[in-house]
Amino acid sequence: MSRMNRRRFLSRSAAAAGAFTIVPRWVLGGPGNTPPSEILQHAVIGVGGMGSGHVGYVLGDKTARLAAVCDVDKGHLERAQKRGGSDCKAYTDFRELIANGGIDIAHVPTPPHWHALISIACANAGMDVWCEKPMTRTIGEGKHVIEAIQRNGRMFRLNTWFRLHSGLYGFGSEAKPIKKLVASGALGFPLTARVSQHTGFNWKVKMWTGKVGVKSEPVPAGFDYDLWLGPAPFKPYFRHRTHGSFRGYWDYDGGGLADMGQHYLDALQYILDKDDTSPVEIEATAPWPVHHDAVGIWGMVEMKYADGTKIILDSCEWGKSETEGKPYLEGPNGKLYPGFRTDPPELAAMVNSLPDPEPMISDFNVSVRTRRKFGLNEVNGNRSNMLVHLANAAIRTGRKLRFDPVAQRFIDDEEANRLVDQPMRGPWHL
Repeated sequence: MSRMNRRRFLSRSAAAAGAFTIVPRWVLGGPGNTPPSEILQHAVIGVGGMGSGHVGYVLGDKTARLAAVCDVDKGHLERAQKRGGSDCKAYTDFRELIANGGIDIAHVPTPPHWHALISIACANAGMDVWCEKPMTRTIGEGKHVIEAIQRNGRMFRLNTWFRLHSGLYGFGSEAKPIKKLVASGALGFPLTARVSQHTGFNWKVKMWTGKVGVKSEPVPAGFDYDLWLGPAPFKPYFRHRTHGSFRGYWDYDGGGLADMGQHYLDALQYILDKDDTSPVEIEATAPWPVHHDAVGIWGMVEMKYADGTKIILDSCEWGKSETEGKPYLEGPNGKLYPGFRTDPPELAAMVNSLPDPEPMISDFNVSVRTRRKFGLNEVNGNRSNMLVHLANAAIRTGRKLRFDPVAQRFIDDEEANRLVDQPMRGPWHL
């Protein structure tokens, strides 16, 4: 039944019932009440670690209903369905969930190797998409997601929020006043940005490294490992490859950079006004050669834009750290440190008098109902997604890379471009 047909049905039913009984206020709406015809139907695909949080998002929203959950692990699925209640449908295959329809918003908090395929399938089925970070596992997949979202006229939200609201982890400020300071030109140009634990950002590099030489283990009962792998190459199962530790393997994610990168770098991209472009040179330091399967550690990554703007990532977990005591942002005329301490000091006070940036939609419900783009959507989200993958490409190849932000390809480097577009295990394809 379409949303409009549901509205007509409820309206007629309420009118007929009015002659015999009192219609409950929750049916008609009113202050603090949303009529059923206006409640958005949500599905969460992948209800493990991050997915459990998405279940909570839906259950905490009075204008939302958790209509369906899906997971290849029956233990995860049973727990999520119990939270959703008796009316929440449970699926082990996302394709069945999509085929049954009735969903307004599909959440995609699966491991990243599934983000593109599921987001595209949901968009093709007429659903709006709320996707976890990183947006996709590769740069090339991002193009396909954009095409599907825009071809189908869908809304897309990427689940990081620091350009929208909330403080930047350990920095001690929201993104908006920093953007105001940069836009004013008071720091001068070009700018250098440093992202490390010394400026408030922990990359979790050692936390998300993979394991090598591990013996295979029996696949646990109730876990569809083949479907969990999906488009990823087949590898013998051992527990550390899946669930909470999958980030340590290139087939599914990209370590601490992919875990935290879009949180940190999307906010910085917004601050630096780089939503429509990407760095043109990327260079890293890491212990080479990098393992083909397990994500390892790295030291520094430097990314340079065509206008001279630089972003320096410092893991502080390998090699010599070069960001201790240095500012988060530095230009020829000024510096910004954590806690919004500036040099010269008067720059901090000046920010309050500066105009605010253009407002963004920060509530996905508003985006879905008005059909206006969410503040962090498939387009600008893809650009910050690329920052993550550009950095990892430099780490994996062990050389300075040149990148074309328009074509979204590396220049004269076929090995690096094989990381842009990676084959999928059949029958899965973009």
